[in-house]
Amino acid sequence: MATLPALRRFAYSLTHSVPDADDLVQNTVERVLTRDIPADVEIAKWAFRICRNLWIDEYRAQKVREAAVHNPEFHQRQTFEGEKQVMQEMNLSSVGSAMQQLPTEHLTVLSMVAVQGCSYKEVAEALDIPLGTVMSRLARARTGLHKIIHAQDIMDSGLSSREVH
Repeated sequence: MATLPALRRFAYSLTHSVPDADDLVQNTVERVLTRDIPADVEIAKWAFRICRNLWIDEYRAQKVREAAVHNPEFHQRQTFEGEKQVMQEMNLSSVGSAMQQLPTEHLTVLSMVAVQGCSYKEVAEALDIPLGTVMSRLARARTGLHKIIHAQDIMDSGLSSREVH
């Protein structure tokens, strides 16, 4: 029970949708409760790994479904009043969209560190990867995120890359 809020935040950082995050957490909890817990595993870390794997499975299945139907998923956006709130939503949407363009390994590490607040050591243990790999993936995720957002800003402003440099 103590892990649920953190698990929900992690699921949201992966899905960028409250209903999808809730579904992912429910599926994760169901999996944790119906499987035999490995002997030397901390339940919280195991739950995060299960959550990530379920999300990857769903993400892949969703891509297959979209390719079959040729109909992209539509997201309902809440409308906010006030210029400041609209700008914040646009920035958040831009970052969320950019994060989804990152490779899964980079997105997972970035989400666990930046959104969840996990330490590098906790991420390494949860994902069963070396600490150096966590730091490398995080650095690549941040660099990739910066490049994607910068490219989006250039496209939104209508400037070509030659005009910017």
